[in-house]
Amino acid sequence: MINARRGEVLWHCDGRDYRLCLTFGALAELEHHFEAAGMAALGERLSAGSLSARDIIALLAAGLRGAGETLSAHDLALMPVATLLPTALPAISAMVEAAFGAAEPGGEGAQNPFHGGR
Repeated sequence: MINARRGEVLWHCDGRDYRLCLTFGALAELEHHFEAAGMAALGERLSAGSLSARDIIALLAAGLRGAGETLSAHDLALMPVATLLPTALPAISAMVEAAFGAAEPGGEGAQNPFHGGR
């Protein structure tokens, strides 16, 4: 069962349900992975739309750990592309949305650190 108040989202992959949740530890890990100097830089990198397979695994693994799931980055790396890819990007998007919410109407993202206060 997911806890939406905690920012958890459901990810259905390969016939199973998993929880994803971004934590501060996950964000720090992702900043390191993406070599981003803060959450705004991380948001810019993610919104660029060019994620590698390593990036997708890092994002999902961080979210899985944040939610207390036992599926590891190694487990994700062993999944067939046809199993993982169709559900990965929507799940990542939902995870970020649950953690930070959408940009405010009119394109302003002051509440969302991924938007850098544009």
